[in-house]
Amino acid sequence: MTNILHIVTSTNITGSQSRQATGHVLADMDGTVTIRNLSTSPLPQVTAAWNAARLVPAADLNDEEARVLGLSDTLVAEMQNADTIVIGMPMHNFGMPTALKAWVDLICRPKVTFEYTSEGPHGLLNGKKAIIVAASGGVPIDSPVDFATPHLRQVLNFIGITDITTIAAKEINAAKAEAAA
Repeated sequence: MTNILHIVTSTNITGSQSRQATGHVLADMDGTVTIRNLSTSPLPQVTAAWNAARLVPAADLNDEEARVLGLSDTLVAEMQNADTIVIGMPMHNFGMPTALKAWVDLICRPKVTFEYTSEGPHGLLNGKKAIIVAASGGVPIDSPVDFATPHLRQVLNFIGITDITTIAAKEINAAKAEAAA
């Protein structure tokens, strides 16, 4: 069975283009869906304590460092367990929402989701697929002023996820509405 991780980032509970479009995407998929709703359960920002603890080898973590990394460990485990990650991403001021940026910061962990090698960085979350459903509010996806979509693709590539599909939310929503008419 396919394990799907659905990342919800829109703060709009009703009328959200990214929520509607990810719903369409998920309806066409078979599998078990785990939902990480960053709008109703916001994540903390990275702190100095977290930044220091992430560099300590797992076997050497003290209780406080392990506590500080606990949520990050949970988020990473969700990624590791997923075969496919579906991310609904509204664009805020030409970039990703702060909730999504906090998630990115917490899942990018040296020696956990990526490592540095003599050839450069190497992602450790290989063999996964990601679907980015971007709601851009009129900004064309991958245009010179779209800083969100390329940034998220770069992060996913950095941690080893290279099979990435980007879908414009307005296009899938329009196609589904047309098909229903």
